[in-house]
Amino acid sequence: MPCSGIHAFLDLLAEFGVRYIFGNPGTSELPLNDALVDDQRFQYLLGLQEVPVMSIADGYSMASGTLGVVNLHISCGLGNAMGMLYNAFREGTPLLVTAGQQDRRLKMEEPILWGDMVSVARPWTKWAVEVDQVNDLPMILRRAVQTALTPPTGPVFLSLPMDLQMEVSETLDLSPIRLPDCRVRPPADAVRQAVEVLASAKNPGILAGSRVTERGATAELVTIAEQLGAPVIAESGTTHGRLAFPSNHPLSAPGLPLWSPEVRERLQEFDVLLVTGMDLLRQYVYHEPSRAIPDHVRLVHLDEDPWQLGKNYPVEVGLIGHTQMTLAELSGGLATALQDQSESIEARTKRRAEVHAAAREALLREIDQQQSIRPLPPLGLMGAVARVLPDDVAVVEEAVTTTNTTFERLGALKNTTGYFGHRGWALGWGLGCTIGAKLAWPDRPVLGMLGEGAAMYGIQGLWTAARYGIPATFVICNNAQYQILKIGAKGLQLPRALAGQFEGLEIRNPEVDFVGLARSLGVDAHRVTEPDELSERVKDSLENHRLTLFDVPIARETPGRLNYG
Repeated sequence: MPCSGIHAFLDLLAEFGVRYIFGNPGTSELPLNDALVDDQRFQYLLGLQEVPVMSIADGYSMASGTLGVVNLHISCGLGNAMGMLYNAFREGTPLLVTAGQQDRRLKMEEPILWGDMVSVARPWTKWAVEVDQVNDLPMILRRAVQTALTPPTGPVFLSLPMDLQMEVSETLDLSPIRLPDCRVRPPADAVRQAVEVLASAKNPGILAGSRVTERGATAELVTIAEQLGAPVIAESGTTHGRLAFPSNHPLSAPGLPLWSPEVRERLQEFDVLLVTGMDLLRQYVYHEPSRAIPDHVRLVHLDEDPWQLGKNYPVEVGLIGHTQMTLAELSGGLATALQDQSESIEARTKRRAEVHAAAREALLREIDQQQSIRPLPPLGLMGAVARVLPDDVAVVEEAVTTTNTTFERLGALKNTTGYFGHRGWALGWGLGCTIGAKLAWPDRPVLGMLGEGAAMYGIQGLWTAARYGIPATFVICNNAQYQILKIGAKGLQLPRALAGQFEGLEIRNPEVDFVGLARSLGVDAHRVTEPDELSERVKDSLENHRLTLFDVPIARETPGRLNYG
């Protein structure tokens, strides 16, 4: 049966279960948009700029656990989206990113908007290709989807010439997209060695990251932590994208600091560390000592990507296998190996639980002491929001100097699936990610905690939320500055920064009117200065699924260093 390239593209995606396409079109994408007019299998979500288009798709894909499909406008649109593509690449988000290309018959003329998009996208994708023949399109699409969704997952890119989208063929192979079963078991000898190392530890700890949650392995991790009596420490804020361990669990410890000296000091007490679901390590700024992991620590490292094992630090045992299955096998081995250590493990668990509970109580006291300060300090804002968070809330954070893992340290995030932190650090991601998560979870309260600087990179996403009725709640943590850069400048011992003088790091004179800006894009918005009012308004917005933005002015002082615990 005759079929055009773009209709074959849509038929295969629809059969695979794709329901949303996120895009901002131009001339080279018009065959797709025209085909979608009468195609009830899809909903096209328009973004007014490529930053929110990509970040909304990113949030939707992470929350739903499915393929996110993005359509950008040729070279310029791909260029606008590159920061968000970098985020998706660092997260390992399975996105199918497409862009229309100029007509193949014009290629030798180097026509307007044409460019080598494959070379541009390749560094931050698992696979990038331009489709040259219409009969190759189904095979290439099947390969692209499989590549995006098989571990290590990540974005892929297809360049689709405009005339190829419209070309009709009678010999297109529309065999459906099918994925292999990727649950690979680790070698039995490696599991046995790992069990021996962990069981022999006098003071074990666990470093856990995003891929634990993304592989549905949180329950298995909880079991192992309880078997060992080991604290679970989340990866640093630079890579802390998903919550691997319930923050209200007695063995949930404060996350890793950002900087090498504090990381090394924090890990000094451990003799064995189980590392799972995280990159070890991806640091932010160079500090001495350059080696953040103490030399005496023996590492048992589990990952589905062999590239991660021993990449930066030698491992005692490296485990290559599906995260959930491998943790389950480790747990089974530990159940036998630890039978004679029940008393010492119980004592270790009690000691850790007491330390963590004391830290939370101290943090609560500090928050209470700051409730009367105006403008609110970051802890005052976070405390006001934390006390009204529902158990099933999903939180997206892109305000690192304000949020500072406070929700986790308070034990306020009980459902690990609903936490999204900023892994790539290209700004503008959080607002769109919040919208995408809410689209995936319409019955779940979704809250975006955003810095005012980061929000301005993707503020157009508010229009998309209003246009399609996606009722997310946003809190703008507004200190009118790029505070993380001030902290970084002080950390680098730059002379003017140490004197409190900065150039190009203020967002004031004038300050951005977020209330007026949000309302102009169709979103209800309010400026809130009092903690009790903030608690009440956020609670109402989350409970009643209202699309609302709250602009909260907070203290403008700059701390010398971020402290995660």
